[in-house]
Amino acid sequence: MPGVGKNAAWILTIILCSFVLAVGRSPARTKLSLKRSAQNPKLAYLGFDRNDYPGDSYLPDLKQSFSFAGYWLNVPPGAKSNSWTGKRAILRDNGFGFLVLFNGRISAELKRAADPAALAAADARNAIEIAKREGFSPGTVIFLDQEEGGRLLLEQQKYLLAWVDEIISAGFRAGVYCSGIPVKESHGQSITTANDIHDHAGRRKIIYFVYNDVCPPSPGCASSKSPRPPSASGIEFADVWQFAQSPRRKDFARACHANYNRDGNCYPPPGNSAGPIYLDLDSATSADPSNGRQQN
Repeated sequence: MPGVGKNAAWILTIILCSFVLAVGRSPARTKLSLKRSAQNPKLAYLGFDRNDYPGDSYLPDLKQSFSFAGYWLNVPPGAKSNSWTGKRAILRDNGFGFLVLFNGRISAELKRAADPAALAAADARNAIEIAKREGFSPGTVIFLDQEEGGRLLLEQQKYLLAWVDEIISAGFRAGVYCSGIPVKESHGQSITTANDIHDHAGRRKIIYFVYNDVCPPSPGCASSKSPRPPSASGIEFADVWQFAQSPRRKDFARACHANYNRDGNCYPPPGNSAGPIYLDLDSATSADPSNGRQQN
């Protein structure tokens, strides 16, 4: 019967149209679109870090300009004590995200160490113990402070990678604070510490917090609420960028003097009541780079 063929074709057409519409509205496609949007490399949040805790009374004013704050687990470089201890709750209550930092070993210490990897594992366990005591949960990114720039020595590589492995094995996430400034080597070649670590990391997942206060790419002491993204540091895979240090390092940031204070430091933007506090300035791809706001 001819009428049956026409009806079947019409029904098939309806089914195909419904399928196309369903695919277009599928959750999988929506989820993929959101994922791509979340990875927008142009999105950045402004934060600060400093060795000394700024004080409880300044937090509301600082939050007007900054999304996150550096948080030391142990004694910061050059300091004799750690004033950040016990301050996680009040920072969280004031709306700050976290950049959790652990001060590692310098090359002179590692050269004297019988086993840099064993020393790293012990330091990582210490970092994890402190992090848990401070209220940070597994899944938090702990950044190892690697101050020295250029290509890492073998002892530094062993220490850093063993530290990363121990942090990851405990259920935390490993990050590293390191230089993103190119250093000239022989034959006209250059190396950055961040790329050197990245090249030796293998399949290890490391979150990179790079410092590069050279102008350009640094904008200098610019406290904009729309900072340049970490990828603008020159390290494409960076998640956090320290683009200004206090005091200004004249050997690197000599072209940035125009927007630093006369004393060479960075301060919160004009109109912010926390003005007397000098800071290092950071941009990040997240308002909570260490994922430190999560509760135990």
